[in-house]
Amino acid sequence: MRALGRKITWILAAWWGERPLSQLAVLLGVFALFSVLGANTVDNLGRLGITVGFGYLDHPANFEIGESLVAYTSGDSYARALGVGILNTALVSIIGCLLATLLGVALGIGRLSANLLISRAVQLYVEVIRNTPLLLQLFFWSATIHALPGPRQAFEPLTGVFLTNRGLYMPALAMDGAAVFSLLLLGGGALAGVVRILVHERRHGPMERAAKTALLGAVAVLLLGVLALCLGGAVSVEPPRLGGFNITGGWVLSPEFLALLVGLVINASAVICEIVRSGIEAVPEGQWEAARSLGLTRGRTLRLVVLPQALRVVIPLMTSSYLSLTKNSSLAVAIGFPDLVSVVNTSANQTGHVFEAIALMMAVYLTISLTVSAALNFYNHRLSLGR
Repeated sequence: MRALGRKITWILAAWWGERPLSQLAVLLGVFALFSVLGANTVDNLGRLGITVGFGYLDHPANFEIGESLVAYTSGDSYARALGVGILNTALVSIIGCLLATLLGVALGIGRLSANLLISRAVQLYVEVIRNTPLLLQLFFWSATIHALPGPRQAFEPLTGVFLTNRGLYMPALAMDGAAVFSLLLLGGGALAGVVRILVHERRHGPMERAAKTALLGAVAVLLLGVLALCLGGAVSVEPPRLGGFNITGGWVLSPEFLALLVGLVINASAVICEIVRSGIEAVPEGQWEAARSLGLTRGRTLRLVVLPQALRVVIPLMTSSYLSLTKNSSLAVAIGFPDLVSVVNTSANQTGHVFEAIALMMAVYLTISLTVSAALNFYNHRLSLGR
């Protein structure tokens, strides 16, 4: 029994720190406090004739949603409307994190450029963006996009890409069921190859580079063969076309989505720029000198020597940046984009179930935050020295 007790104590210490019992007691106390508050709230609402529960989610929503990744009509349930809002929030958050990372890394490298003009321009960019309220930036981008010319005078920065006051039009892929199945098979096979490498490295140590390349090459050839066999012309590119007073076809990003995405990306990239700059400066100067002594150019030194080491400093800080971008997407309601907050507000106003609506919204954002944090913490653990 003593051995079992010591093992339980060790497990608690690994999760809760050096004083697991006291922290567990505090957690139970907080849980009890919220339980009492919740029970009192439900009781008080009941006295006012307000029922509490999530049964309203099965009722028809009776309101339209302008943008949706899945089929939705006003006759669908509140639960489906909530799912549409979650998907819209997830879409803008994922795309925003990717674009903000690319732009932030480029700006961070430019911030340390020997070219004084580039360095000062990036510094001005960072200072202006970081010292301006995000909501004001979103209003600015929304007004700018709505001030663009109409479809007949649309900007065409690239062939088949149109930028108008009705949104951004781009070529889209038209696929049938076989094509979708083939792409899913391709992604699943690629994921299986990566997982196989990770499992091998965890059990037997780092895999030889030649073996890793051969495995990935074999998986790629096999999957491309299956893809070519299954597609058979089932995939086609559908470009947008100007017809009359509007543009038809293709894939369109609405003005609200575009304004939100641009605002979030630019705001987050300014923060990521400083994170990348600090990570690069944290790498010892001797690493630069050693790379120069080997004849590496500045670009190859950054890519092969400096940035891999800077990741250990950058990743923990990037976690908070990604979480901030995701939570800042809730400001979409101010410019008319139907994200989670917008759908929840409409549902609460129509049904009166404000308590439940806010609880659902908090649960969704908490789940997203914990998922992103866990994924980046796992990746940071993999990058740690000695792992």
